[in-house]
Amino acid sequence: MLDLPFAFKLPILIVALLISIIGHEIMHGFVALKFGDTTAKDAGRLSVNPLLHIDLVGSILVPGLLFALNAPFLFGWAKPVPVQMLKVLNGGGYFGAFAVSVAGVAYNFALAILSAMLIYAFNGGIFSGFFEYFPNPNFIALLVVYFFLQLLIYNVVLGVFNLIPIPPLDGSNALSYLGLMFGSSFFVRLFDRVPPIAGMIVLMVILGTPLSYLIFAPVQYIINLLL
Repeated sequence: MLDLPFAFKLPILIVALLISIIGHEIMHGFVALKFGDTTAKDAGRLSVNPLLHIDLVGSILVPGLLFALNAPFLFGWAKPVPVQMLKVLNGGGYFGAFAVSVAGVAYNFALAILSAMLIYAFNGGIFSGFFEYFPNPNFIALLVVYFFLQLLIYNVVLGVFNLIPIPPLDGSNALSYLGLMFGSSFFVRLFDRVPPIAGMIVLMVILGTPLSYLIFAPVQYIINLLL
């Protein structure tokens, strides 16, 4: 892991996390808009202004606690963007609802791939000479590569985590609408019986036991693959 002074590391971690979690939420609303749901747009939630998306617990307290505990990576979430699925269903059917459900995850994985490409480009790649125009070019290069490395890690973690098929995570909605696309209501009926609070309790149990390997193993595999 690249090492930087605390004064430089902390703002990079915060900015990378905000880009990851806020972009995830905006994409839900943006894709919903494409299928006729203007709810997020009308609420002003398609803006990149972070103040409109920051959640006290998910965007500040949880990442801050993880940082204080020297966790290997930060994690968090932004305020959910409002989406009216009935409007999406009217405009795009089950496919539209599925697309809205996976929009945030698609954003995360796309940003992770782009980050990996930029790490290669700036770290000995086609843009490596770019830093020669700055004073202390090695340090500037370290800052840039560290930023994109954190962006890659955050987005892989968020992408994998949100694909878990447990309500209220995106994976449960995506699986429900995917089933409906193929004429099966099995997952809809299954997840309707699981209240969001119960789903989060199950998720916490998984994360707090050796079962967490089922989540972190694919995270590590994807990160290694991209790097």
